[in-house]
Amino acid sequence: MSALPADPAPGQHWDGLVRFWEESDWPEGSRVEIIDGVIVVTPPPAAPHNRLAELVQRSLYRVLPKDWGLYQTQGLAHPQYGRLYIPDLVVIPYAVLDGLEGGNAAPLTAAELVVEVTSPSNASYDRINKAAAYAQAGVPLYVLVDRFGPGGPTVTLYGEPKDSVYRELEKVKFGEDVHLPAPFELTLDTGVFPVD
Repeated sequence: MSALPADPAPGQHWDGLVRFWEESDWPEGSRVEIIDGVIVVTPPPAAPHNRLAELVQRSLYRVLPKDWGLYQTQGLAHPQYGRLYIPDLVVIPYAVLDGLEGGNAAPLTAAELVVEVTSPSNASYDRINKAAAYAQAGVPLYVLVDRFGPGGPTVTLYGEPKDSVYRELEKVKFGEDVHLPAPFELTLDTGVFPVD
């Protein structure tokens, strides 16, 4: 992972930073995000990472409300904090994407669920920076699939954001079930998750 520092202030600095992000020729397959005013380039994820995201995605498709979409490459912007994320999975109402004017990023505040799968290069961002940012934006649910957790692979479900902090609703080791509450009402079987 590499980073290019930038001024995190919103306004004209944010617009210039996003324009640079959109127009630059980044390495193919890499994920390029703006995290607290810094452009962060992460190499393409490994096969186990992609497999985990696909397994969660397949499960979520069965329970999505009919007017919501599930996306793997959707940008989510939170300009006042210098953030533009591309989560592994995000659930957003169709109406939000249909109403976008200019640019490709949806407001981070419009996400109903975000899923991040850690990689060696980004685990701390997913555990700390993104968890805080998603809570601050009021995203109702955040699922962290932490392949590299200190105590072994885990899945943590965060919810009920209040004062920019999530409540940990459930944390399980790979092999145990985790239940996503309404409107999803989904039990994820992590026993099928690949372990590196």
